[in-house]
Amino acid sequence: MDVVTIGETMVLFTPEGSPLMRYAHTYSRKFGGAETNVAIGITRLGHKAGWISKVGNDEFGKAMVSFVRGEGVEVSQVKTDLQAPTGLYFKEVRSGDNVRVEYYRKGSAASKLEPSDLNEEYIAQAKYLHITGITPALSDSCYETVMKAIAIAKDNGVKIIFDPNLRRKLWSEDKARKVLLEITALADIILPGVEEGNFMFGESDPTKLGQLFLEHGAELVILKVGAKGAYYFTESSSQLVAGFPVKTVIDPVGAGDGFAAGVISGLLDGLSTERAVERGNAVGAMATQVHGDFEGLPDREEIDRFINSSDSEDINR
Repeated sequence: MDVVTIGETMVLFTPEGSPLMRYAHTYSRKFGGAETNVAIGITRLGHKAGWISKVGNDEFGKAMVSFVRGEGVEVSQVKTDLQAPTGLYFKEVRSGDNVRVEYYRKGSAASKLEPSDLNEEYIAQAKYLHITGITPALSDSCYETVMKAIAIAKDNGVKIIFDPNLRRKLWSEDKARKVLLEITALADIILPGVEEGNFMFGESDPTKLGQLFLEHGAELVILKVGAKGAYYFTESSSQLVAGFPVKTVIDPVGAGDGFAAGVISGLLDGLSTERAVERGNAVGAMATQVHGDFEGLPDREEIDRFINSSDSEDINR
């Protein structure tokens, strides 16, 4: 296994006919969750990814596991909770820069994850463990599960990749900051945005943020700065890797997960840090041009064509 990720995926409903739920009579049903978005993105780029989670003993849960499996993600560690339901959320795409999301996830099956649900051998055989800041926010038992997964990875030489993925509605600011900083100190690679860095450290200058994350324990920091692209920072070097222009953003949700999948796949392929970040920028840009959380994630042929086409057009990136 190349990458193991752990967290909640929910059933996604999007209004049809009108972007506003108050006027919608019909909805499309899809699935979405940061961890499966990343896992699907990685498998589409030719690598092996596994997902650890829980779903309800309901039709939504069964459909979700079947779908994620169909995308090539290994799902043997997805368990079924006989009492709790599969979580739901609704997404209103009012415009490319105005997306509103409503979650119905309290008490969901995934929020019942416990340390005993983890299989140490499953995590130990991976190259990377991918964690987001969403999972520890779901419940105390989810936090404990994430911390145990990190400990297993540490004990077995598995690199830890952490995307803070701040969700303010899930917990208090004090608790969120404390836990995000705690996990940051344990991670090898950090994938924050500037807003998340400002939340954690009270700093918004990218260069200063990069140094703060390095001082906190990371060996590689990749700091997203929106359309401009992303910086990377190591102890010996740093650079801004320019983003890819997008004429029209259709749906920005999931772009950060696409970015993570692109970066991770680049690292797995042995690309330089600069080229891995470039691939992340490209996947993120492509993801914004299609409705859905993961539908726009490319395969290897598509991403190579996108990058090469952009290079040949000599875009000022």
